[in-house]
Amino acid sequence: MKLKRVISLIGFVALICGSCAQPMSKTTRVNPDIVVGAARMDHYLPLLTNQRVGIICNQSSLVGKTLLVDTLVSLGVDVRSLFAVEHGLRGEAADGEVIDNARDAKTGIPIISLYGSNKKPTESMLASIDVLLFDLQDVGARCYTYISTLHYAMDACAMYGKKIIVLDRPNPNGFYVDGPMLDKKFQSFVGVDPLPLVHGMTVGELAQMINGEKWLESGKKCGLSVVPCDNYSHLDLYNLPIKPSPNLPNQAAVYLYPSLVLFEGTVVSIGRGTETPFQLIGHPKHAAGSIEFTPVEIPGMSKNPKHEGDVCRGHDLSSFGGFYFSTARELYLNWLIDMHASLKDQGEFFNASKFDIIAGSSELRKQIEAGMSVQEIRQSWNADLIKFKSARRAYLLYTDFE
Repeated sequence: MKLKRVISLIGFVALICGSCAQPMSKTTRVNPDIVVGAARMDHYLPLLTNQRVGIICNQSSLVGKTLLVDTLVSLGVDVRSLFAVEHGLRGEAADGEVIDNARDAKTGIPIISLYGSNKKPTESMLASIDVLLFDLQDVGARCYTYISTLHYAMDACAMYGKKIIVLDRPNPNGFYVDGPMLDKKFQSFVGVDPLPLVHGMTVGELAQMINGEKWLESGKKCGLSVVPCDNYSHLDLYNLPIKPSPNLPNQAAVYLYPSLVLFEGTVVSIGRGTETPFQLIGHPKHAAGSIEFTPVEIPGMSKNPKHEGDVCRGHDLSSFGGFYFSTARELYLNWLIDMHASLKDQGEFFNASKFDIIAGSSELRKQIEAGMSVQEIRQSWNADLIKFKSARRAYLLYTDFE
């Protein structure tokens, strides 16, 4: 991988843009005393007594420095099956890579894939269990597939009479709500429920909302228990102890993800195929920019990355991502609009179908193509966001940022 750094103006630009950001109505804080739901075993081990247990988990499902499944097995919990989501049980698979059924080398427990031909548990997959534990570290964006897996798991439990226990974890982007709402015509595995792009909820809060708003396809509610975090609020800045997926290697990438994921439906590289994915933007024909990088295939991270082997010129946004989103509560659209203006005459900028699926509708793409300003685009979201925030309040487990 080649990453050539040139004298950078991006920090200066970031400071100017950051000073214009909408301030938080309350002050965010770094809180080192948060206890995740999985660590609060006194709240859920009694619910597992004499129960056959299945677990939806991955490498982020830690209790201290130990994976949840290893901890529960050591305590004698009757774990019958493990369900693997995107990136696999121990986070070894790249984005989009099919996960196969297997057996966990450490525990010998069967691994059932929920990221292959089936993304929703079938009746036969749940036949050997009584209760399903869900413990995944979400990053707070509608298109992050872990919450889609949550929805499908809840629906399967409702259909087949199984209980589900959600072990809650903080949302590292849980201090704001923003973005376009999902239009149901664009429903997909990267957008199942009618949420804005940034929903500002933990998985436990989302589970309560999915049940309460009757979003399950079965039309039923599932038997749901949520084990909340202790000492957490939506004012807290939570530094993830482990990367939630291979291409979100650090906190800057996690903060930048909701704004940069939209570039997945464009010709612009976001640094897949480098050591700093979701922190770079660039293109071989982009004339401006302060860095050059060349995407290459990286096993376990990036397979066939966009512009593989080509030198891309653009910007390193990692410093910006480290401070802007913790001091503002909005997506940053300027990069998308500016890159469109720079590259629209070089050929097709948008992969329309992919972009619209990620954005949740075709409106944002059409607005950018029509030359609308950031302020005009944001204004078009207001009514939907006000309605969503009002509904969201009923399901919150923690002090809100507003």
